[in-house]
Amino acid sequence: MSGRRIVVAGASRGIGAALAAHLEGQGDAVIALSRSPAAHGRWIACDLASPAAIAAAAAAIGGRVDALVFVAGIWEATAFSPDYRFDDRPAAETEAILAVNLRAPILLAQALLPALSPGAAGPAGPAGQAGQEGQAGQAGRTGRIVLIGSTSGLENNGAPEVAYNASKAGLRGAAQALAVALAGRGIGVTIINPGDVGSEGVIAGKAAGTMRPGGSIALRDVVAAVDFALGLSATATASEINLVPVP
Repeated sequence: MSGRRIVVAGASRGIGAALAAHLEGQGDAVIALSRSPAAHGRWIACDLASPAAIAAAAAAIGGRVDALVFVAGIWEATAFSPDYRFDDRPAAETEAILAVNLRAPILLAQALLPALSPGAAGPAGPAGQAGQEGQAGQAGRTGRIVLIGSTSGLENNGAPEVAYNASKAGLRGAAQALAVALAGRGIGVTIINPGDVGSEGVIAGKAAGTMRPGGSIALRDVVAAVDFALGLSATATASEINLVPVP
């Protein structure tokens, strides 16, 4: 499937950059939200810790949106390492983690609801008219919200990072509630919970011993999971997908 308008929040690095490249490569129109420039798609600068910036970015997107994929995430400076101690984590760090990982996806989903709804018009053309793709072919269209959580948000996961775990557990709860809140409105909601993902930073950290040992999931597998959730027909939604490294 191609030709969709897909918003990727957190598209400048890691999973988001890999996903944006993949979607653009298969013919989707990617709208990339991030603080630093994104290499793929139409980049809109957005500080996801700022509600005002989120509202401005949503307004700048304009027109119909087929899917929102929220990939952005931050964590404690010493997270996933032997140096992590809850006792000395600063309040500002906790507030930032909760703002980006939990508040931002809720606010962005809320702001984009009109654009995600099946009856939304396509992007405006040069004369301000709805684009051709928005004038017809809306029957059977399903908007999609895909949130990237973490196995750190699952029950009894054994990880000690308090703020990060809380943000991802909250995101999982938000996904479940969104699915109920949007039932009957033609918008499917999926949360994908990967374990350690093999980005350059994670691979380097494990090799250096500064991150907890264990396997990591290939970036392409997380991208494939998102692709699966986005590619389902209007008759189905994948509510939750958990990805864990092979031992």
